[in-house]
Amino acid sequence: MKKIGVFTSGGDAPGMNACVRAVVRTAITSNVEVVGIMQGYKGMIEGGENFVPLNSRSVGNIIQRGGTILKSSRSKAFMTTEGRKQAHKNLMAEGIEGIICIGGNGTFTGAEIFFNEFGIPSIGAPGTIDNDLYGTDLTIGFDTAINTAVDAIDKIRDTADSHGRVFFIEVMGRDAGFIALAATIAGGAEMVMLPEVREDHHKLIDFFRSRQQSKKSFSIVVVAEGNFEGGAMAISSLLNKEIPGFESRVVILGHIQRGGSPTAYDRVLATKLGYGAVNALLAGEKNKMVGLLNNKIALTPFIDSINMKKDLNADLLNLISILNN
Repeated sequence: MKKIGVFTSGGDAPGMNACVRAVVRTAITSNVEVVGIMQGYKGMIEGGENFVPLNSRSVGNIIQRGGTILKSSRSKAFMTTEGRKQAHKNLMAEGIEGIICIGGNGTFTGAEIFFNEFGIPSIGAPGTIDNDLYGTDLTIGFDTAINTAVDAIDKIRDTADSHGRVFFIEVMGRDAGFIALAATIAGGAEMVMLPEVREDHHKLIDFFRSRQQSKKSFSIVVVAEGNFEGGAMAISSLLNKEIPGFESRVVILGHIQRGGSPTAYDRVLATKLGYGAVNALLAGEKNKMVGLLNNKIALTPFIDSINMKKDLNADLLNLISILNN
């Protein structure tokens, strides 16, 4: 290969820029040109100024920046045959022979379909704060998101203690509870509500009734936004009605978890995966995600990464009931 493209797609994640930097500088070392594709699949379809040549200087001073210098989007047009045809036409006009795509499930699904239709090989780097991709222990942005959530929990703990209140803290996780589970343990919260574990509100009612009897001064519950009982607002409202004298506050962290400077760990992880992605593509691999398993670079077919379920750590789940006594 003489020229490859790199783009970021879907939700942004801290560390994406570090990955782009590693992709560009690794490729250049192998005498391969790199084109940055702005706005993901959307930019691939629109072409023109969305195709930007990148060199070592282009990616200088970005390793510490959150977000993505290549911007991101979710493209409905790429879901159509016509859109993908136009994207292929633009890639061919630019002389791009392979792609590094940084993103999650939707990004890899698009890359798989694109290859099946037009034969453009791609390697994916897992960039999502949700950590829900099969084939890697951790995804780019997850560590930063946890640290952001824990920092917020630490601050909320101060006011919860001062006023003797119950706080429900909602973190991101529409379909996966990895952020909520890790933040619960690291933040010293007493309970967690997850999309993967169906626990109805009666367990919460029993917990807070026993809390009243033990006269515990304050409590913190972490809620993944996609849990079965609804978001933190719905759960708080329900318990306020069900338990006499119960009063709680809700904090929704929202998109604050996606932004900010990536942690040192995320910078190192993203760099390793960017380096591994380029080497895999140049070695002839295609339609695979590069991940880190047991601290070693590993390749997983897109189909498996997309369709196979990544389970929560059962030991961490068991720890919560032990630690909240």
